[in-house]
Amino acid sequence: MLDLWLKEVCKRVKIIMRIKPSAIFFDLDGVLVDSLDAWWIALNYALESFSHAAISRNEFIKRYWGHDLNDNLRRIGLSSDVGIFCNDFYSRNLDAVRIYPDTRDTLQKLGSYRKVVITNTPKNCAFQILKRFDIEKYFDLIITSDDVKRGKPSPEIVFKACAALDVSPKDVVLVGDTDSDVRAGKAAGCMVVGIHIKADITIHRLSELIRILE
Repeated sequence: MLDLWLKEVCKRVKIIMRIKPSAIFFDLDGVLVDSLDAWWIALNYALESFSHAAISRNEFIKRYWGHDLNDNLRRIGLSSDVGIFCNDFYSRNLDAVRIYPDTRDTLQKLGSYRKVVITNTPKNCAFQILKRFDIEKYFDLIITSDDVKRGKPSPEIVFKACAALDVSPKDVVLVGDTDSDVRAGKAAGCMVVGIHIKADITIHRLSELIRILE
């Protein structure tokens, strides 16, 4: 059994090593920057300001992290006004967001690839974060939830990025950290690299992309 497993792993590694995508699509939160707690705090601040019970960190991760904010609010049964309040609080408290240690170096080493940010984070917040950490220069395109009707897990944002770059989804590698990313990528036909999550390929650090793609 072990021998068969090792052969399958080796076979898969050979396939992985031949990957030369036309473009790489990156989620923002949880992939390039650590913003989970910042979003959790912002959402709870908004909920409590509208007299709604706070959500535990564990529940936030399990049910809401990675999903479009407006979709989350609909599931909770609240109006988009809460989302506006949440986004405003988040945008004024970006000090709580941290860039991952290997983000800049990885983006630099993948300089030969066209790269796109596809994020459910609103445009204003996304651009503030990218500029704050001086990494917007590494991307050919930045598409946010403001640019589509439905955020991830809908594949709409993936198709929009592909159309803008004139590439086929099957020639794209999508890098994400949540079920929403995996579902959006698979629905579009991309190869999905998951960070700490089951996908076509699973990695645990962004820098592992360098071994997969080069």
